[in-house]
Amino acid sequence: MRKNRRVPVLRLALAQVNTTVGDLAGNAGVVLDRTREAAAAGAHLVAFPELAITGYPPEDLVLRRSFRSASSTALKRLAADLAAAGLGNTGVVVGYLDSDGGPRNAAAFLLGGTVVARYFKHHLPNYGVFDERRNFVAGTTFVVVRYRGADIALTICEDVWQDGGPFAVAGAAGVGLVVNINGSPYERNKDDVRLPLLQRRAAEAGAPVLYVNMVGAQDELVFDGDSMIVAAQGTVLVRAPQYVEAMYYADVAVAHAQAVPIEVTGAAMIVERVDAAVPSASAPPGTPPVVLAERMSDEAEVWGALVIGLRDYVGKNGFRSVVLGVSGGIDSAVVAAVAADAIGGANVHGVSMPSVYSSEHSRSDASDLIQRLGAHYRVVPIAPMVEAFVSALALSGLAEENVQARVRGSTLMALSNAEGHLVLATGNKSELAVGYSTIYGDAVGGFAPLKDVPKTLVWSLARWRNAAAESRGEVAPIPPNSITKPPSAELRPGQLDTDSLPDYAVLDAIIERYVDDDEGVEQIIAEGFDRELATRIAQLIDRAEWKRRQYPIGPKISFKSFGRDRRLPVTNRWREAGRG
Repeated sequence: MRKNRRVPVLRLALAQVNTTVGDLAGNAGVVLDRTREAAAAGAHLVAFPELAITGYPPEDLVLRRSFRSASSTALKRLAADLAAAGLGNTGVVVGYLDSDGGPRNAAAFLLGGTVVARYFKHHLPNYGVFDERRNFVAGTTFVVVRYRGADIALTICEDVWQDGGPFAVAGAAGVGLVVNINGSPYERNKDDVRLPLLQRRAAEAGAPVLYVNMVGAQDELVFDGDSMIVAAQGTVLVRAPQYVEAMYYADVAVAHAQAVPIEVTGAAMIVERVDAAVPSASAPPGTPPVVLAERMSDEAEVWGALVIGLRDYVGKNGFRSVVLGVSGGIDSAVVAAVAADAIGGANVHGVSMPSVYSSEHSRSDASDLIQRLGAHYRVVPIAPMVEAFVSALALSGLAEENVQARVRGSTLMALSNAEGHLVLATGNKSELAVGYSTIYGDAVGGFAPLKDVPKTLVWSLARWRNAAAESRGEVAPIPPNSITKPPSAELRPGQLDTDSLPDYAVLDAIIERYVDDDEGVEQIIAEGFDRELATRIAQLIDRAEWKRRQYPIGPKISFKSFGRDRRLPVTNRWREAGRG
């Protein structure tokens, strides 16, 4: 008779949503609305991302007892609201901040108006992003919820990175499904890592794995979604696109629940038995569309991260428009194009600020850019203002050049104060690395879209964005001349970036090794780079730390971004040098 039991089939819903840190009521409202949508589609179980109730990451807010208490209260209220809305028979897995024993990153299973199960980590130290790779240890409570004829294990984010961790325990326990809720920040090519990792964990658990990730941005962090369900054999049952906020469904056959709870060596397994009135699952009428999103190109993926990073920073902080200096160069052109894609060209204000050294093409290219984007444009000549500073202080050389940059910065900040725009800084990672920027000049602003983008990638992004537009029959947003002409800050007659820096392809290769890979100068030299150049670039990077500490935040797209991931002491006498 046991052999004839019908295998439970659960309609699973992945809620790939965008939440906001601190907006507990608004985030709970998102959960309620999306659960209503999922229930209408016949879903039995809906999974929401990590810390969806509080927004992610809450950083030092987790240390406030009032915030932790508000999170727990919001969770209980949400459970009641779901039942009141007629959604009590739909299982909901949602992330929240638990205060039981201190701040803990938690997952809750809601059903029938109550919190029927909780899974949480050990007491957490506070990191900018929770680092939990070592938090699952022997003795950790392992939570399995018995629901609609299946045992469902709850896991959180970096549980998935642990060999022999919760997924191995799930396999020993014979669970039918593992739910893994995530706040997984975007990094270049991270989507290529996720699938093989989940396939290994599904094999380890011997069960399908539901992986749900958020979309949107929080300060420097961007979340790209890429939610998916992977069968025990590694087959991808559904995979959501990156950067798209929506619901995704799959009907998944799961193993029957164990007849009795099992004690797993090394971890206490708690089985939470849900109301027996909820029947075993069978597939609801109709078949949900199977979404298997195609992978994006590297440039498309990075562009999407920059756009959503800027869009959410503007919107979640109450701005409606942005202002930036447009010089006709590649950096300001790419930043303006990103801004137009993020919030619409009508909300972008470009300011040309020519000095006595500005070329005619810098002005014409800036004007061309603005016309292509449908943005606002004004010209503010800075020569009279610069002359007033220079003559009053008898400045020359580098001091005079920096005055030009600082007058431009002051002009943009004044327009921000007068008109309410967010000022965008246009510097890139290559310039920031070696200190090729003027503090209080081109470094002013509230947000820096290219902060983690190397110069060579800026050019690649520009070419990709133009090609993408032309393939759709649209006007290319970036003037071709801005892409092809040699880069220059135009702070003195005939100035080019290459007067002070090596070719950007070489510079970026050294920066990647020294910054991203933490290689020493001798290692870099051993890879074939010139000894004198490698030594000089390393010293420039070390000496520019004080400038980077004062630069605006911007979207993180690499493993080692300035500000969030890499911080050197400002007062520091260690100097890398090639010793030969």
